[in-house]
Amino acid sequence: MMKKKAFRIALSLLLCLPLLFSAAVCASAKQITAGDITIESIDFQREDFIRGMDVSSLISLENAGVKYFDEKGRETDLLKLLAQNGVNYIRVRVWNDPYDEEGRGYGGGSCDVNTACEIGRRAAKYGMKLLVDFHYSDFWADPSKQKAPKAWENGSVKEKEDALYDFTFSSLKDIRDAGADIGMVQIGNETTSGIAGVSDFADMAKLFQAGSRAVRAFDRNILVAIHFTNPDRTDTMKWYADCLDEYSVDYDVFAASYYPFWHGSLTNLNEVLSYAAQEYGKLTMVAETSYPYTLADSDGHPNTVNQWNNSTGDDLLWDFTPQGQAEEIRAVMNAVNNVSDAKGLGVFYWEGAWISVGDTTGLPGDEYDAQVERNSALWEQYGCGWAASYAGEFDPDDAGKYYGGCAVDNQTFFDAGGKALPSLKAFMAVQGFTRSYYLGDADTDGTVSVLDATAIQKHLASLIRLSDEGALAADVEESGQEINILCATYIQKYLAVLETGCPVGALRFV
Repeated sequence: MMKKKAFRIALSLLLCLPLLFSAAVCASAKQITAGDITIESIDFQREDFIRGMDVSSLISLENAGVKYFDEKGRETDLLKLLAQNGVNYIRVRVWNDPYDEEGRGYGGGSCDVNTACEIGRRAAKYGMKLLVDFHYSDFWADPSKQKAPKAWENGSVKEKEDALYDFTFSSLKDIRDAGADIGMVQIGNETTSGIAGVSDFADMAKLFQAGSRAVRAFDRNILVAIHFTNPDRTDTMKWYADCLDEYSVDYDVFAASYYPFWHGSLTNLNEVLSYAAQEYGKLTMVAETSYPYTLADSDGHPNTVNQWNNSTGDDLLWDFTPQGQAEEIRAVMNAVNNVSDAKGLGVFYWEGAWISVGDTTGLPGDEYDAQVERNSALWEQYGCGWAASYAGEFDPDDAGKYYGGCAVDNQTFFDAGGKALPSLKAFMAVQGFTRSYYLGDADTDGTVSVLDATAIQKHLASLIRLSDEGALAADVEESGQEINILCATYIQKYLAVLETGCPVGALRFV
């Protein structure tokens, strides 16, 4: 389609040569031990570097009874726990109408606009921005399928442009009105083979542009991302960047998926992203990555990576353990951080909390079968498996035959019972931190309450002695001085929603 100047191509090919991502670190990096993991910190080029996670299935899992616990076994809000461990951005997919004629969900979280509203609202509560990942389909959109939503199926390209614009704008309004802090929008998901049933790139560009126009009209401060996959096919990925430029698509972020069991080396990844940065001045990111902490299954549905499938290869550089999982996410962040011209914006881990709805680990024959049967009922009722049988009407060749549970429960940051794994601390450790606390949480129970004001008062009366971490949290003025009665007063005013001038409740890392 296009010929690039020879010296530019040569330059882009050289970008990756000095970078050894699997083990290389910046000169100022240091080893960080957080809980049971040890990794190298990263000297990030950007203060706004995204350490994100996709948790699109969360609502369906909670409806099915799933609970989450911190490393000490205390039940907690998943989004709060992610924020406490250094995650600063949440990604959520949006399908147009993931329901059959009787209103039964297709599964995969049945991720409609309402789901995005709820997850976005809760993410904002804990200070995290939201990436809205529009699939422009009623179910999964990926390199193998980009089927148009039912309502758009017979529309012309122009009709799809108009529908896509309207859906994007109205959805963003609903999500923001719910309380979400929208920072970025994806116009399509893994659009390597098309978008909304359109596969000719000239027409795809029209749909990309319609989505971008909607985002710009809604809020020009929101970043627009275009998302492809297979960075191992470097020439093809560069061609996509060239095409976006040729057709004058207005966007900010060139995004790629990177799964090491499918997508080649980190050198490939950096080369592709650096090309978009160097040639076209685009921000770049990894929109999806993940890695197993075990090869075992825990819900009775086969996993995409197990001891027989996708578990070997030159690019699987890490053990299948929590330590190896932490090293993988760190390595991918490091590769993106080293993109040319500080254009590496960040990394999102895909569905890091999509755990089992019922643990099948170690169960003998009949007990195993009974638990899988219970799980199957939950997958169908709440849509918390990868697909419910009801999705067969929209996707008969795949979901209609192979519907069932989660295929990535061994790639999450939680065990089958919902307890946080040590690897979750990688998001904090890459920044050089080992733990976090909330200002005012003097009793270190993970929340600020009247009990904290009481603990400070007892400490001052020498009835108890605050722990070192509790004393740090009790210094709500962050003055470094001795704790005084004003600290308790500020907490009481914070709880009474009175202006204190102190950042009580703010999350801090050490």
